Amino acid sequence: MRHAFGFFLGVLLTPALAYGAAWGFVQGGQSFDGTGQEITDRTRIYGAFALLAAVGLVMGVIIVARWASPLVSLVPALALLGFSVAFLVDPGRILDLPAKVPPSGDMDDGLRTLLGSGAYAMMGFALLVPTWAPRRWGSGRRDDEAADTDFYSAAGRGPRV
Repeated sequence: MRHAFGFFLGVLLTPALAYGAAWGFVQGGQSFDGTGQEITDRTRIYGAFALLAAVGLVMGVIIVARWASPLVSLVPALALLGFSVAFLVDPGRILDLPAKVPPSGDMDDGLRTLLGSGAYAMMGFALLVPTWAPRRWGSGRRDDEAADTDFYSAAGRGPRV
């Protein structure tokens, strides 16, 4: 049941991470003038940075959470890496894809830019790492008592012979 919930959560998080990073990237880029070296819209850049921080926070929780099924991170990792590999094989076809799914506009530019820059590949590899931990695939219950023994206290030593 834990893995079914993890798969479902991974499917929901995949577009949230991709679209959140793309929207934050576009909004952040539109709120400052690089040549004049000034922020033109402080409210927009604060919102963009907050969204990018939220995407980073969600990714961090997914990566370090021992309670989470590895499918929570594996599903978005495979999707992001799959799109990155498909971009390397046939860039024209993949760069056309954002225009075919809603929402369109500035979001399409963000999706294309993050895909072409390798940012989605980097996110995918970061999300792939926790799936290698064998502990994440288990039930989370400890069956052997030896793992719970405190070897540094007198109570955990057992009887002396």
